[in-house]
Amino acid sequence: MPETPPARPAAPRRIPLAVGAVVAAGVIGAGAFYGVGGFKRSAGGDPTCGKAVELARKIAPLAHGEVAALTMATAPLRLPDLAFEDADGKPRKLSDWRGKTVLVNLWATWCVPCRKEMPALDNLQAKLGGKDFEVVAVNIDTRDPEKPKNFLKEANLTRLGYFADSKAKVFQDLKGIGKALGMPTSVLVDGQGCEIANLAGPAEWASDDAIKLIKAAMEPAKAGF
Repeated sequence: MPETPPARPAAPRRIPLAVGAVVAAGVIGAGAFYGVGGFKRSAGGDPTCGKAVELARKIAPLAHGEVAALTMATAPLRLPDLAFEDADGKPRKLSDWRGKTVLVNLWATWCVPCRKEMPALDNLQAKLGGKDFEVVAVNIDTRDPEKPKNFLKEANLTRLGYFADSKAKVFQDLKGIGKALGMPTSVLVDGQGCEIANLAGPAEWASDDAIKLIKAAMEPAKAGF
């Protein structure tokens, strides 16, 4: 049985998925998922990401209802160029999506709120996915690589692209800048790879609240900025 450390308290949210972010399974270890060290190691401000902070401030009033738990960016931060693989095992990086607004989501089959959140992410991709936006959901199961693929197939989640990091380094990379404390974790990223907002825990990503916020976040990408 995987070791499950005590859960951190989280802000209440409207969807009955779980209270707070799910704690890490023993396959990666509690130390890999919890602790405040990530905030202390947060990468400093990146001046080229100033527009992302301005955008975050502009759309902050839309972070309510089903996405009230979003934390809007207050300092310019470029995400690491996260590396993972696609369904064919080919290497991919976050920079492959430059020019698009991206919702990066980390999930795992052992994470109950993750599994419950996946249909909403699939619906969000169906509604908004295209040349200006994509949901990049990266699976971090470290054992059976077929298990997450089978989960998506059985749940008929066909709109999401399949991406995976069997070493869960993407989690460590985000944790290192204070953007991953539990599972699921999501980061809304602009077309330059800069943080707009992040969320520790699940959300109803296909809700009207989420759609309005993400559409507003997409405006610079649609305008070619």
